[in-house]
Amino acid sequence: MSTSSKPEDGEALARFNIKADRKMLLKLDLLLVPMCCAMYLIAFLDRSNIGNARVAGLQKDLKLTDVEYETAITVTYIPYMAAELPSNLMLKKIGPKIQLPIMMLLWGLVSTCQSQVNSYSGLLACRFFIGLFEGGLFPGLVLYLSGFYRPHELQIRVGLFFCAAALSSAFSGLLAAAIELMEGMRGMHGWQWIFLLEGVFTIIFALFSLWVLPNTPLDAKTLTKSEREYCQQRLELDAKGSESTKIIGKNIFGALNDLSLWILVLTLFCNGVSLFGLAYFTPSIVAGFGFSANRTQLYTVPPFAIAFIATIISALIADKYKARGAMAFVATSLSVAGFAVFYTSKTIAVRYVSLNMLITGVYATAPCLITWLSNNSAAHTRRATAVALGFMATNLGGIVSTWIYPKSAAPKYRFAAKFNLALNCFMLLGIVVNVVLLRWRNKEKVEKREVILAGMEDLDASEQYEILGDRHPDFKYTL
Repeated sequence: MSTSSKPEDGEALARFNIKADRKMLLKLDLLLVPMCCAMYLIAFLDRSNIGNARVAGLQKDLKLTDVEYETAITVTYIPYMAAELPSNLMLKKIGPKIQLPIMMLLWGLVSTCQSQVNSYSGLLACRFFIGLFEGGLFPGLVLYLSGFYRPHELQIRVGLFFCAAALSSAFSGLLAAAIELMEGMRGMHGWQWIFLLEGVFTIIFALFSLWVLPNTPLDAKTLTKSEREYCQQRLELDAKGSESTKIIGKNIFGALNDLSLWILVLTLFCNGVSLFGLAYFTPSIVAGFGFSANRTQLYTVPPFAIAFIATIISALIADKYKARGAMAFVATSLSVAGFAVFYTSKTIAVRYVSLNMLITGVYATAPCLITWLSNNSAAHTRRATAVALGFMATNLGGIVSTWIYPKSAAPKYRFAAKFNLALNCFMLLGIVVNVVLLRWRNKEKVEKREVILAGMEDLDASEQYEILGDRHPDFKYTL
């Protein structure tokens, strides 16, 4: 979360050595960021590689209709969304070191089994359990990192998750193109090898992460004893004392009574329609240009490679200037332009260029929005609830996206382009309204500090935060 510290807290933080701070963060970055990004990259790959498998012959070999294929994707999202909030609330109880790798191990096993499905019902079962076991991963990773980094340090790291998602889609195309060459080996189709090899790798990485990941800064073996204590202390000072991990019912419901939360939830829903639709259907969109299956896999790489770079840049800028809303507005403007050009384009070349534009804008927007939501929610229960709702909305958008790209609409997909264009325009409006609202709230906290704290004067700062969360007058909303 983002706060304006009291004078005594500021003095305490000022005594920390800047060089020691940078050294400690570097050690954390070298361990946590690659591990968390790899976990999300693998999760995104295992969830979205069905799009590459479709191009490689999955739909044809299983004799699936378009509706059955789209239903299989939809089934993934239902348990995915249902698992997010319970998983978030239990993360600190079970411990991320155990919970996150075990989730990964389970969906890796299912993904591996997916290579052997020979019927529509078998595919549905696999997609259901992949969604169930993956559901809490992304919000769990965000909460996990918030236990090591201060809020203003979190944006770029969460942004890297979305970079991993873009890289996953790019890598998926390259990997699928290579694996397709295994068609017929040991009597298996190319799409079966895609599921099998990627599933086995997931299992191996899950076991590795179970051994490597620490639970808290005090467990981080890459840090010295003094660095562990320092890392914990800076987080406690920034939060005006440690946040309780106790699940408080009134804080769950209190989070729901927040206009800013619902603005971002709606905005994330719109972003989810675009983001997941592109993750699953870009291979189908590119295939509609008339390329062979292998060339289609390769032509899906450049848009996501560009998005990977743009997402890093947007996260760096938003983090440096503490301007989540402004960066989200710029990135969404690019996606609006991309969808508009795609809708009006008349040639394959222009359509492909616009595909690069809209994918870049959509992926660069996502980290700004989800970190914005996390930064402006406190304490633990309210943040866990808000982040889970944000991801549930994103995945609800994913469900909608599965039904707007029928093969019959290829190659122009005019309805999908028009629908996404409208949603991204709505996102621009939501971003502007949220910035204005948060600016007004920050001003009101200064003017009505005594009113907000009335009756709590005898409580210490941590107790006040436990009650008020982000409504505390010392909590400054990130714009």
